[in-house]
Amino acid sequence: MTDTSFSHAARPFFIGGASGMIATACIQPIDMVKVQIQSRAVVASPFVIVREMIVARGVSSLYTGLGAGLMRQATYTTARMGIFDILSKRMKASPDEKLPFYKRAIAGLVAGGLGSIVGNPCDLVLVRMQTDAQLPIAKQMQYKSVSDAFQRIVHEEGVLNLWKGSFPTVLRAMSLNMGMLATYDQAKDIITPMYGPGTVTIVASSSIAGFFASAFSLPFDFVKTRLQSSSKYTGFADCVVQVAKKESPLAFYRGFATYYVRIAPHVMITLTVAESLRQIFK
Repeated sequence: MTDTSFSHAARPFFIGGASGMIATACIQPIDMVKVQIQSRAVVASPFVIVREMIVARGVSSLYTGLGAGLMRQATYTTARMGIFDILSKRMKASPDEKLPFYKRAIAGLVAGGLGSIVGNPCDLVLVRMQTDAQLPIAKQMQYKSVSDAFQRIVHEEGVLNLWKGSFPTVLRAMSLNMGMLATYDQAKDIITPMYGPGTVTIVASSSIAGFFASAFSLPFDFVKTRLQSSSKYTGFADCVVQVAKKESPLAFYRGFATYYVRIAPHVMITLTVAESLRQIFK
């Protein structure tokens, strides 16, 4: 493979990772609040949580785990957006063919699943760092950094524990990517003839993608967060049953407003930056 062909093949992966990291840097405080809401058994408003965090640990506490979040995007989003681009192109009979939604959905599901397997270790570390402060002092891990968290988890729990909660993570990623990437491309095909391939189309399409990505993935995200932040569940099914019995089935959509406010801007920023980078590297 020549340098030119290699750079061409690597381009969608680079664009995906870079756009995801930029989006994460912008919305990290919202993600922090979302995790706090999901990991608590008692419902609390986002504003109460923000106030408690700032009073207890300062404004910087809202950016806890940013390093792990960026690493997660560098692995997970690099893989999922790159794989989606490749699969979408392979499914086309010709470069100009418009894929039907079901093929885009399949590409999104596969890309999300594979990407989440790659990114799960960073996702686990991110959740651990974000929820550590709300545990009883005796149970706090007090990780000093992302590298410290990785080293201690591997040493104390085993390397395979980096994939703890990977099943709901894979399901979440598959549903989120189907809602995000497949819906975005489909929306663009519908909106472009009306408004052209400009800013209006990109913003409108990414907004639609953000909503469906949130609605499809929140229940899986809720279970993933519970499994990764607590050891009281034996697995995915046990977590689902316990939450449904003790808290209510609606608990799986707890914090939807915060989740949407976190996911939609992330989706919009990621897709908008990705479009800009594609134009630059065209």
